Amino acid sequence: GETSHQGPPIPEAGNLLDYSACGLAAWLRSEETLQASIGLAAYNALLDVDEEVCREVNASSLILERGAGRRVAIVGHFPFVDDVRQAASSCWVLELHPRPGDVSADRAEELLPQADVVALTSTSLINHTFDDLIELCRPESFVIMLGPSTPLSPVLFDTGVSVLSGTRVRNPERALRSISQGATFRQIKRNGGLCLLSMTRPD
Repeated sequence: GETSHQGPPIPEAGNLLDYSACGLAAWLRSEETLQASIGLAAYNALLDVDEEVCREVNASSLILERGAGRRVAIVGHFPFVDDVRQAASSCWVLELHPRPGDVSADRAEELLPQADVVALTSTSLINHTFDDLIELCRPESFVIMLGPSTPLSPVLFDTGVSVLSGTRVRNPERALRSISQGATFRQIKRNGGLCLLSMTRPD
């Protein structure tokens, strides 16, 4: 749920370079969403990703492949949900602020145990709902965590996640230049600043 705060969410704004990367990564435990997102970004920056065990593939392709004719639950509204709705036998999109066709996130306890394929947004790590959500998934379900901030760390496979679909910066200078000029995530990707990678749990 939402927490009340006093003062700005990041009182250290403007002084983050005074922190070590590990110090910032510890902010992932914060109840403040903005601080936790900075913490996850720092954690990802520290990760030594084994790209040899990753492949360049969009998470939506994996969900469509695994979800065709099956029951799919997607936590978070992603651009590809309409394609999944057409391919799946059932598709539930759980959202805190549902759009037309979505269902309220508070139905997770009812719907996630029914799903054959579950797509969890990496935002669940930032808002600390991941533990509760993964526990609702059946052990045999195919669970994919996706989103730009998904940590490509095999540690998450121990929780029951099947695939991690995240992002790696390929060209830091190009990515920073794009961000400084207001580019969106898709524009940064199109400009060659980053790529989408997926890591699959070993059988």
